[in-house]
Amino acid sequence: MAELVRGTPGLVRAVNDRAALHLLLRQGPLTRPEISRLTGLSKPTASQVLARLEGAGLVVGNGLRTGLPGRVPETYRVNPAAAYATALDVTPDRIAVRTADVTGAVLGEAEAPVPARPGREALVEALRAALALAPAPRPPRRVVVGVQGAVDPTTGRLGYASEEDMAAWLFPDVERTLGEALGLPVRIENDVNLAAVAERAHAAADCPDFVLLWADEGLGAALVFGGRLHRGHFGGAGEVGYLPLPGAPTAREAGGRYGRHGYQELAGGEAVRDLLRAHGVPGEDFAEAVAEAVRRAGHDEAARAGLGVVAGRLAAGLASIVTVVDPGVVVLAGRLCAAGGEPLRALVESELRVLAHSRARIRLSAVAGNAVLDGALDLALTAARDEVFGGPPPVTHCP
Repeated sequence: MAELVRGTPGLVRAVNDRAALHLLLRQGPLTRPEISRLTGLSKPTASQVLARLEGAGLVVGNGLRTGLPGRVPETYRVNPAAAYATALDVTPDRIAVRTADVTGAVLGEAEAPVPARPGREALVEALRAALALAPAPRPPRRVVVGVQGAVDPTTGRLGYASEEDMAAWLFPDVERTLGEALGLPVRIENDVNLAAVAERAHAAADCPDFVLLWADEGLGAALVFGGRLHRGHFGGAGEVGYLPLPGAPTAREAGGRYGRHGYQELAGGEAVRDLLRAHGVPGEDFAEAVAEAVRRAGHDEAARAGLGVVAGRLAAGLASIVTVVDPGVVVLAGRLCAAGGEPLRALVESELRVLAHSRARIRLSAVAGNAVLDGALDLALTAARDEVFGGPPPVTHCP
């Protein structure tokens, strides 16, 4: 039988401190009586907690709250300078960077060029230059980097990544090596997973079990169960681009597992552009073609039919995913889904109801701007706060 952990005075103090910090983070600035009432701590204990946190530099005064009867109370807030976090979004075209203090206030955001030459040293130089464009007053506690690939935790190497686009990243123990080179704690995360992290507070805010389908030049998915990312044993959960589907070439037919086959060949950006062109819908790229198909659908039968085929292909892959994981919500993200908007969403939902026994609600992404950066900063801030605050918020004290 496992021995129960005893509530030592030190442990109780740590729990109380964390409860107050996370409360101030969510609802601050607050007075001592408010902290006492919202945490369930006695007023003397709340005062002791604030004194400890001020002494540790984690909480600072925020001035007096005026306009109330009686004694004018002082308010407190989390010290923004207690820690910093940085997010990077790396694509073949650019490196986007964003830095925030521990409260989540953004201090700077910029874009930097990708490495000008191949190799690990050039990659480190490019990342260092990007970090310098959005600096923090002190080195960030955590840096989360979004990439078009996924780190295999069993090998430490970046997998599911294009040799053409990610060659500079394909070396052993990539997180540790980059962290040592930059002198910072680095975590590398799949970009679609990060988009799903961002959607937890937006399109999927009311459902802890959801799937995000990223439809762009390439296809990918992210799986979230109980509010937590599911990455899989080898880090490749959600890598659905090569998902075998009827009507698409198989890996055997394409001459290997990294050939042109599967879901990607049915509903990836290039395939969608070609499909719509065959239906008489023009467009320089797939996003323009989808937007034009939506515009014409009300009066052009061919365009309407082409858009329906695109929705059917997206739904065909989704049917396999939702049948296995049974999510409550499916979030459609990426440029293809953004270009199709509500008309495409409704068609995908209709097709999915025919193909799969699923009651999942189909929603468009609700994140404005760069969802990958949003998700990366969310993970970086969560890790920084857990380190500085001593862990996540205790469930027994905070409302």
